[in-house]
Amino acid sequence: MKLSLFKLGVVLIIIGIMWIGIIFNGTEKTQDVFQIKQSNSVESKIKLSGEEIGFYKIYLPEFLGEQVFIQILNTQGNVIQEEKIQTKMSVGYFDFTDDGTYTMKVTNISKNMIEVQTEFGNTSSQEMIPAGILVMIGCITVLVMSYFKLANYNIAHPDEKIS
Repeated sequence: MKLSLFKLGVVLIIIGIMWIGIIFNGTEKTQDVFQIKQSNSVESKIKLSGEEIGFYKIYLPEFLGEQVFIQILNTQGNVIQEEKIQTKMSVGYFDFTDDGTYTMKVTNISKNMIEVQTEFGNTSSQEMIPAGILVMIGCITVLVMSYFKLANYNIAHPDEKIS
């Protein structure tokens, strides 16, 4: 079987994406499910270390137009990010630089009691750099080989004009 550069590029992309998925799946994170009454809040905490990028995911399984307000608090209790969420699912990212316990505070600002599923943790983005480079090399290889294939492609033109 002949392995062309195009196929090699596709394989590199697939390997890189799988590598990123494995890294992200193994990160430190916490998952919770809460029932929140109107105007009440719940908190989720996680210990993070280093200088990285954190993430939070909010999912409202029985979404009927409800709204929640999210705050990410650093180790000193200061708000480093806040967002009003009006969709069934939302994902957000934040930078953290201090070692310690970070808090995600979820407040129900709708009129009904709602169920909220949360995920909160570290993206481990620094570990994903080699896998990202592998994906980028694969994409460039696929683009270059596609260009060469299209540049050498000739379209047959009829000799006569048919009316």
